[in-house]
Amino acid sequence: MEIGVSTFVETTPDVQTGEVMSHAQRLREVVEEIVLADQVGLDVFGVGEHHRKDYAASSPAIVLAAAASQTKRIRLTSAVTVLSSADPVRVFQDFATLDGISNGRAEIMAGRGSFIESFPLFGYDLNNYDELFDEKLELLLKIRESEKVTWKGGHRPAINNLGVYPRPVQSPLPVWIGSGGNSESVVRAGLLGLPLVLAIIGGRPTQFAPLVQLYKRAAAQAGHDVSKLQVGSHSHGFIAKDTSLAADKFFPSTQATMNVLGRERGWDPYDRSSFDAARSFEGALYVGDPEMVAQKIIHLRKQVGITRFMLHVPVGTMPHEDVMRAIELLGTEVAPRVREEIYRWETENETKQ
Repeated sequence: MEIGVSTFVETTPDVQTGEVMSHAQRLREVVEEIVLADQVGLDVFGVGEHHRKDYAASSPAIVLAAAASQTKRIRLTSAVTVLSSADPVRVFQDFATLDGISNGRAEIMAGRGSFIESFPLFGYDLNNYDELFDEKLELLLKIRESEKVTWKGGHRPAINNLGVYPRPVQSPLPVWIGSGGNSESVVRAGLLGLPLVLAIIGGRPTQFAPLVQLYKRAAAQAGHDVSKLQVGSHSHGFIAKDTSLAADKFFPSTQATMNVLGRERGWDPYDRSSFDAARSFEGALYVGDPEMVAQKIIHLRKQVGITRFMLHVPVGTMPHEDVMRAIELLGTEVAPRVREEIYRWETENETKQ
């Protein structure tokens, strides 16, 4: 059971002061967060790609590379790379470079992304949204399979027996599929035999169990070894020594961020009652003291079948020291509880079989 952190490196206005930190400051902070996550024994850290003013990381590979030489064990992944509007050759080169710097700890999490700013920025038509992802993923996988590539598609110039360098330490370089819960993307990941990450940020997490089963059925149909499949969860949350304190610290920035997005997307206003319902045991927010958060992760593993849990923190702008403390608690108190219980549970199940 892997446990880690993901972030979008947000630079939204501080809910108390209205001040907005610089992109440079937030980028330096997130490198410190990655280094701490490694020090406290977490397994993975993910940085999301965005192309708008309130997010500082348009190039996750560079941010992760800044932390690579300061870390020893933690895996470093995008969360996600917006593959539809990117050049797969450059994506592969960037993460192969990161893989070399980190000595084999890089991963790519490929997704469509939930924001659309990158499409006009890089000259792509949103009418080709699905077709672009399929084509770009095909090319990315072809590049990781072979040093020399011959390929032709409809949205990028053809490649005729050209080499793509550098080559990564890992063979193959891990490529995960990020999904918000779309059945088509889940089936695609299964048919390709690629690991899957689900953005479980609303509703009841146990409702994602049928999608995991669909993913595994598709993989089995394609001849892949289902026992080797990895399924991750990306879920919002925050940890403090006391559950009430965790909720009170996490709510203001979460509400502000959700309401900005809500106005853009036509969602209902996000209030404290919605927040409190979501942090109940069956809800999608992992907010509380270490024991509460650990038990919710354990429940998710047993009921849905995830093998990697990524706590997305912060949502919006929070004090850096609070985020660092949450990461510390995730590594030193939550992760040991989860690993111990899952090991015991899996051992008992093996014995019964």
